[in-house]
Amino acid sequence: MQDAQNRQQQVGLLLIDLDYFKHVNDTLGHTAGDHLLVTLGQRFQNCFDEHITVARLGGDEFVIIASDLSHEPTLAANQAERLAQKIVSNLTREYNLDGLTYNSSASIGVTLFNSEILPKDDLLKQADMAMYKAKYAGRNGVQFFDPQMQVAVSSRATIISDLYSAIQGQQFVLFYQKQVDHLEQCIGVEVLLRWIHPEKGMVSPLQFIPLAEETGLIVPIGEWVLQEACETLAKWSLESEKQHLSIAVNISVVQFSKDNFVQTVLYALETSGANPQLLKLEITETLLANNIPDVKAKMKELQQHGVTFSIDDFGTGYSSLSYLKQLPINQLKIDQGFVRDIINSSNDRAIAQAVITLADSMELQVIAEGVETE
Repeated sequence: MQDAQNRQQQVGLLLIDLDYFKHVNDTLGHTAGDHLLVTLGQRFQNCFDEHITVARLGGDEFVIIASDLSHEPTLAANQAERLAQKIVSNLTREYNLDGLTYNSSASIGVTLFNSEILPKDDLLKQADMAMYKAKYAGRNGVQFFDPQMQVAVSSRATIISDLYSAIQGQQFVLFYQKQVDHLEQCIGVEVLLRWIHPEKGMVSPLQFIPLAEETGLIVPIGEWVLQEACETLAKWSLESEKQHLSIAVNISVVQFSKDNFVQTVLYALETSGANPQLLKLEITETLLANNIPDVKAKMKELQQHGVTFSIDDFGTGYSSLSYLKQLPINQLKIDQGFVRDIINSSNDRAIAQAVITLADSMELQVIAEGVETE
């Protein structure tokens, strides 16, 4: 960094992480893994000149500092790219690990810096983010740090932190979207979860639900939603115009996969006094692709208590007619992607009709989401 400041040149920082290195240790043994790391170090030393610093951070992570790049950012980026591709081609050559032939690859993250002094940890974080971007892009490749990545990561961290506060501060609220029959009579509602942030106002579920699932926070949030929905059912049972309405609650894969999921649902029903037959749990096809025996056992146990099930966004996930035959499903929900353009698209019409026919032949209910006009 001092060198870059003195010479007013760009410097490249490359973070290299071997792909599937754990697989080497697990299948060939740690001796073979050590041998591979030593061979890698030798290859790095042999293919770089004195302007390149090579280091091993630990495990299967290496860092390279290229201190002789152009002062012009675009040219420096091209030089760093060529250097990274040289590393990729060197790493993908075959290795002889004590008589065993092995092929390896690596994901490389690159960041550039110049005379602007940044905390060194920030530079390593930038290279690290770019490296993970390379892994997500399919591994065995090179990605550069983009300042927008930093913005996205910082925003993500803020939302996660705020989610913890939202749970503690009870910042969530439920809205109920009407479900109507062909006579436009309300037959039930679907729960919509909304987050009312004290400073940012309404936060879109598209922003926080994926992060809640990734961090596991969807579990306490989902338990709260279930409890609130059941208490609403109990309250509506005392109102003649609402006592027939069912409430549909979306259940995430993470939430459903918990060992105590059935007990959580039954506890919400018991403590609220809600009628189980008016509680409908909406699950996605993604869940059904996970562990059919576990899913089936939980669904059957809840069904014995009167709870019903709907397949949400039917036809967009891991569609398989076999689970319709195996599982105690009550309703298919046509995804709005097939409904939105149903007036103009013959394909969408055909798909919707096929789902209706299938549901009818299997004595399942069917409902369509995204119906916004007469």
